[in-house]
Amino acid sequence: MPHVDLKFITRNLTADQQQAISDDLIAVLKKHFNSSDDSVSIMMHEIPADDWKSEVYQPIIQANMNSLVKKPGYTMD
Repeated sequence: MPHVDLKFITRNLTADQQQAISDDLIAVLKKHFNSSDDSVSIMMHEIPADDWKSEVYQPIIQANMNSLVKKPGYTMD
């Protein structure tokens, strides 16, 4: 039962765009986890660029750098 919590800088995505992203993520999860549509949940958080460092980078990315499967190519010191 995969759950995806996607955080990204505000893009003002339409409902159709959000659905397209969700559909693509579900396809990947079904392929690699042998999941069904009903077992997947997805949450999307649009974060204002000015808040990225304090809300995402420092507490989530930087604090877990050693555990990240894919590390970012940027720093925010």
